[in-house]
Amino acid sequence: MISTRLRRGGRALTLTRMPLPRTPAGFFSVEELLLPPNLFSLLRLPLAAVFPFVAGSRDGALLVLALAGVTDVLDGYLARRDGQVTATGAVLDPIADKAFALSVVSTLIAQGKIPRWGIPALLAREILEAPLLAWVLLRPREEGAEPVEVRSIAPGKLATVAQFAAVMAALELPAALPAALSASAVLGTVAGILYWRRELSRR
Repeated sequence: MISTRLRRGGRALTLTRMPLPRTPAGFFSVEELLLPPNLFSLLRLPLAAVFPFVAGSRDGALLVLALAGVTDVLDGYLARRDGQVTATGAVLDPIADKAFALSVVSTLIAQGKIPRWGIPALLAREILEAPLLAWVLLRPREEGAEPVEVRSIAPGKLATVAQFAAVMAALELPAALPAALSASAVLGTVAGILYWRRELSRR
């Protein structure tokens, strides 16, 4: 609470207002956004926008998927190699992942290349992580609180690989799609639960 005393007509008035929420230093900044690892994460957003327009072409779809996979590998690798792991990247990376995954899934559903039951199977990790991401973004940041966790875990990486494998199966090998979707569902669920457990253990 912040109180301000004013004098009006010989009487002292006290105005009270709530302080604006403090944004932790480096939580989300333009300086961090312009770092190479975060620029690679940011590239997945235009790729997500482009995918529906190129999905009708086999080569175009595979090219966009390959570019998205490369950016997903490079952002984490460069962040660790160059010591540029940031809170901005921790927020931007999952947002970019989810935007791209939703674009791909909705496009393949519209094309009839993935059955409707494949939606939760392919997006299991995103479904579980979305409320976690919202909680991390919206919860008040306490003084001395630990920074946002940015390190990937092995099941998370495996879930990403399984998602790409399922998408590739939808495009190139429909007979393998049910098994690929099942693997994506299992690994995505495990990854989502472990991310939740890690974040809750830090609180």
